[in-house]
This record gives sequence, structure tokens and C-alpha cells, in this order.
Amino acid sequence: MSMELSRLTLDLTDTFPTYEKYGLKNQMDRFAISIPSNIAEGSSRTNQSFSHFLDISLGSSFELQTQILLANHRKYLSDEKTEIFEIKIKEF
Repeated sequence: MSMELSRLTLDLTDTFPTYEKYGLKNQMDRFAISIPSNIAEGSSRTNQSFSHFLDISLGSSFELQTQILLANHRKYLSDEKTEIFEIKIKEF
């Protein structure tokens, strides 16, 4: 699920205006990549460490959700697509 969310986010941010390259696009890409990366890293650790990495991943998903709302505000994605992203994030 986290990989699907990351792919959707990266595909979305590729459509952003070029002036967002170092702004919202960069932030969204980083958090989207962080979610499955932390899960992968944590899965190779102890159960206690894995729980910590899952917490970090969850925090990144909330940050991504905030950025999705900002992207919607800037009209980089429709209300319908925003809803799809929010559902995927909540499923996570």
C-alpha cells in the first residue's frame, strides 16, 4: 500500500509546475518516498525498532496528507483526486 501511495504521489508531482520543483513537489516526493523506505528499513530490525519506524512512516503519511491539501488549494489536483489520496492515506 505504501509503495502504491508513493508511485501515485510521484506521478502526481511530475505534473506540477516547474517552479514547484524545489517547493511543494520536493516535499511531497520526499515524504512519499519516506513512507515505504521506513517500513522497509524497520522490517529488518527488532520488533521494538520496527514499531518506531512504523511511527515515523505514519508521521510522514500525515505530512503528505497536509501537502496534498495544499496542492489541492493551489489547484494542482482536483477535489476528486484529493479524495482518492486521502482515502489511500487513511487506509495506510
